[in-house]
Amino acid sequence: MAEHFIIETHGLTKEFNGFLAVNDVNLRVRRGQIHALIGPNGAGKTTCFNLLTKFLIPTRGRILFKGEDITFARAAEVARRGMVRSFQMSAVFPHLTVLENVRVALQPTLGTSFHFWRRGSSLAVLDPRAMQLLDAVGLGRFAGTVAVELPYGRKRALEIATTLAMEPELMLLDEPTQGMGHEDVDTVTALIKRAAADRTVLMVEHNMNLVATIADTITVLQHGRIIADGSYAEVSHNPLVKQAYMGSTDSVLRGAHG
Repeated sequence: MAEHFIIETHGLTKEFNGFLAVNDVNLRVRRGQIHALIGPNGAGKTTCFNLLTKFLIPTRGRILFKGEDITFARAAEVARRGMVRSFQMSAVFPHLTVLENVRVALQPTLGTSFHFWRRGSSLAVLDPRAMQLLDAVGLGRFAGTVAVELPYGRKRALEIATTLAMEPELMLLDEPTQGMGHEDVDTVTALIKRAAADRTVLMVEHNMNLVATIADTITVLQHGRIIADGSYAEVSHNPLVKQAYMGSTDSVLRGAHG
């Protein structure tokens, strides 16, 4: 069964000065799914993400990606293997155009990563693929716009385009709709669905409407531990989940479909 899971953790634990931020987590993310990691504030979601993407080293436990142990691998190595993270805050180059941002993400395909001194014309060969990615996230008509001028939702769409440029097998999204209005949330929801068509998505997300709409599997953390794992229907009726949200989860989760 292991081959069906693109990433697994075994007893994953992270301790900070005696505080267990992540405590004996056994997470399994099935290939081809959208998997949501949710929980109240301080549940350990972001710490878990940081462990998976190698920004933190676990106190104990193991992380397997595509069946290989990556517990002590470096972040860049994990990215090369096909696990790419999109951050909570928009991470684009604000004073480059939308097209130029995607070009930068595509540069490794030319073997010229970080060669910013090269003439822009030398990267023109990347333009067709860059435009394909921009069209895929609805930004084709903004190719010449300087990124700083984009509204927040479109900046997140650009970030997803640059993430897709790295051709990840597993895309990790950290609060992809944080700070967005309803219209932007709808746009990003559609983008995530599109991105998940031929890859796996693991996301930390607080928006229960989004989670209920697109997540195949939901894992709920509380105090660094998994307290529930399953479909939306299973998780939304779990008494431990309701208790974790201090009584608000029942209405929040049920309201997500309403």
